[in-house]
Amino acid sequence: MSLKTKFWMKGCPYDNAVAEATFKIIKTEFVKGQVYETLEQLQYELSDYVNWFNNHRIHSSLGYMTPREYRLTNLKKIV
Repeated sequence: MSLKTKFWMKGCPYDNAVAEATFKIIKTEFVKGQVYETLEQLQYELSDYVNWFNNHRIHSSLGYMTPREYRLTNLKKIV
């Protein structure tokens, strides 16, 4: 089953909400107004964006930490 198929199947509405929120962020912060000349350019810039999103962009829902900081902080509490 593909990732796209999973999000359109009936089931937990919260799964779809997370996917929709993620797609909205990508569209508004990454895609809007951009033109990619090649697939390679798109892949490179998307990889760079995902790195920035996970390692540099703070998220208010994570206590103004990056996802990486949040994950490391919470893993220390569990271990």
